[in-house]
Amino acid sequence: MGSGLTVAVFGAYGHTGRFVVARLRERGFVPVLSGRDAGRLRELAASEPGSEVRPATVDDPASLDRALAGAAAVVNCAGPFATTAGPVIEAALRAGIPYVDVAAEIEANADTFAHFGDRARDAGAVVVPAMAFYGGLGDLLVTAAMDDWTAADEVHIAYGLDGWHPTAGTRAAGAVSRQRRDGRRVRYANGRLEYRDDAPPALEWSFPDPMGTRSVIGEFTMADVVTVPSHLSVPEVRTYMTVEAARDIAAPDTPPPAPVDEQGRSAQTFLVDVVVRSGGRERRAVARGRDIYAVTAPLVVEAVDRILTGRTRTTGVASAGELFDAPGFLQALSAHLSVELPAA
Repeated sequence: MGSGLTVAVFGAYGHTGRFVVARLRERGFVPVLSGRDAGRLRELAASEPGSEVRPATVDDPASLDRALAGAAAVVNCAGPFATTAGPVIEAALRAGIPYVDVAAEIEANADTFAHFGDRARDAGAVVVPAMAFYGGLGDLLVTAAMDDWTAADEVHIAYGLDGWHPTAGTRAAGAVSRQRRDGRRVRYANGRLEYRDDAPPALEWSFPDPMGTRSVIGEFTMADVVTVPSHLSVPEVRTYMTVEAARDIAAPDTPPPAPVDEQGRSAQTFLVDVVVRSGGRERRAVARGRDIYAVTAPLVVEAVDRILTGRTRTTGVASAGELFDAPGFLQALSAHLSVELPAA
């Protein structure tokens, strides 16, 4: 448990940031609220009695240093991460504390591995990008499914969302990613990221019951194409998205998520279906839950807790599957996720 340790949350007033702040408190941590908008921070603090507010901006390193002073770790919930990840990681390295973010931006996550891998490892620091629904959860499921396999021929991660009401942060991050790609789409094939101008394939995916066979957009590429091959020998990583969710995220007038319960979760449900194939063999792992933004919070806070209690496997920049005991981590989320793993 948190035992009163302080954790700075950059972007605390954002949609996902609020879930993270609440979950940190539930686990016994003391969140420090940070971000660039002092007014929104004070507004959030009014609903979180006793919270300390420390405004900071990514173009002011001294303000980030003040925000992280005395903290045991920092969680970055502020996108676009192409802009925020680098400066906040730099501040975490100066402070000598672990860094965790919830980035779903493929290129931003690749930048974190490329730019900070050596420095973080040399410093004995822990930097965890994409510790979220996209990137983190898929990586944990793939790692747990592979188990004793040292390599696989291909990994498939199918996202069965019944819909997708994007937050303002999701839309902003998507705009940055499209600009960085010059409007092209990306996939992970032949052991590398490939940028393409053609349309993604329209396919059918047989999800486990009760979802069943659904129309999906093939090569609807998410952050898993960075996290999974960062530590697993897999030349092909493909992700898929139900067409309903893909249409929602593409439509400019889809409203943001609306809370329907006392925890602030939306009614959205999801099923993540992972299939790993190697030499004619196949293994499958499945996760079911509710609200992709809300479920990111227990993922993040479990990661922070395990890092601060020494339950990690490496240092440097590492994805969830490399850093943690994947089956044990997933089991610890049983109150938030229903997970089915292959029999040992």
